[in-house]
Amino acid sequence: MARDLGLPTGWLNNGPSSGEGGLFQMGLPAGFVGRLTGKNYGSRLAVHFIGRLDQIHFKLYAAADQRDGTHLTDLKALDPSAAQLEAAARWAMTHDVSEGFKMVLKELLTQLGHEPVAKTI
Repeated sequence: MARDLGLPTGWLNNGPSSGEGGLFQMGLPAGFVGRLTGKNYGSRLAVHFIGRLDQIHFKLYAAADQRDGTHLTDLKALDPSAAQLEAAARWAMTHDVSEGFKMVLKELLTQLGHEPVAKTI
């Protein structure tokens, strides 16, 4: 696909789902499959797109884990509610149970203007 569409090498990032610590192995957010939206492209290709709530989960986790400005920018654009961020934070903490990750997550939530959520996790 990358060659046919002129996309850069590595355009499809499989890193978060590969290996023993991958998202598929450690668990996706509750209700994930029910929120997928399917689209068929001809008779041989079906693609399922994740929902907004799952994007919030993944972007919060990635922003805290990688401290990457791109993920934070994407998260802000999704404009999550406090309840959505709390759900995402609680899910993220099942993937990295370290106290250091929890501290980073709390700092990130505070930076996003959700200090009350940071205090609940």
